[in-house]
Amino acid sequence: MSCSFGKNICYTVFGQSHSESIGCVVDGIPAGEKIDMDKLCAFMKRRAPGQNSFSTPRKEADLPKVVSGLVDGVTCGAPVCAVIENTNTRSQDYDKLKNLPRPSHADYPALIRYAGMNDPRGGGNFSGRMTAPLCFAGGLLMQILERSGIEIGAHISSISSVCDDDIDFTTGSMEKLKALEAKPFPVINDEAGERMKAEILSAKSEGDSVGGVIECVITGVPAGVGDPVFDGIENRLACAVFGIPAVRGIEFGAGFNAAQMRGSEHNDPYYLDGETVKTKTNNHGGVIGGITSGMPIVFRVAFKPTPSIAKEQTSLNLKTGEQETFSTPGRHDPCIVQRAVPVVQAAAALVLADFLLK
Repeated sequence: MSCSFGKNICYTVFGQSHSESIGCVVDGIPAGEKIDMDKLCAFMKRRAPGQNSFSTPRKEADLPKVVSGLVDGVTCGAPVCAVIENTNTRSQDYDKLKNLPRPSHADYPALIRYAGMNDPRGGGNFSGRMTAPLCFAGGLLMQILERSGIEIGAHISSISSVCDDDIDFTTGSMEKLKALEAKPFPVINDEAGERMKAEILSAKSEGDSVGGVIECVITGVPAGVGDPVFDGIENRLACAVFGIPAVRGIEFGAGFNAAQMRGSEHNDPYYLDGETVKTKTNNHGGVIGGITSGMPIVFRVAFKPTPSIAKEQTSLNLKTGEQETFSTPGRHDPCIVQRAVPVVQAAAALVLADFLLK
């Protein structure tokens, strides 16, 4: 099914941006795992809309109602199902777009794929709204993974052309990244963060939008996890990450910069740190041949500018066959990158849990 992911831990998402509710089912979670709901809701709040001038004014509490799978806050072995109500929709904003597909949205492909029966309100099931259940599932699994010593951190690496400080690939800088979870704008360098905010507000003032890059790090994963060829760690991470709307690319370790390096520069020499085999550098990003090396897993995710903008655009009226000028109605983020940081962490948690919680 197109809305499901995973083999051992199976995640299924349901609902649409303007349906009565959205939610997910997570099957395969071992029984006996204590879940801190306050911590989980705090994780989800980092993604929630309507919190500042950098996000959509649509306000949703995003409080999950767990309808199965937990008994007194402990997993019981049954599938965990959570429902999140949509309480602040304005579906009338999309009435004029029935025959006018928005540029860089899924409106037209979905219209063809589902023979005109797709739900275009707020993007339907293609909306970024559908990442709220993903954060529920990923946040829950992160708690279980952390008890096994596996931590997942992330930060805004760049917005437009403004870059945050680099992290240390060999250590993962997890303590530094975890400290960012208390910050509404998760960057290491606050001065760079202010310049990023200025870029967002500048685009917003012009009725436009900007994109950016999120860097994610996973530590504590032992060597030897994964599979070769088509089912490796990188393959599965890419699959989960591309389930996030607006993602345009992913790279691991040195990424595309590796194409400009020589082998002698890119190769990561092995050495013994006590009784643990490590590499002096980590250009491979913690994965070789689809299998973990024991070094931190490091990857970056590129997000496109939000396609819904107030600035005038043109599109094709599918009913009249004429070009029309319009601006997208509704409430939208001038940049989704800052809200997507926990979403990338959640997607990574789905993958690691699927490999490790067998």
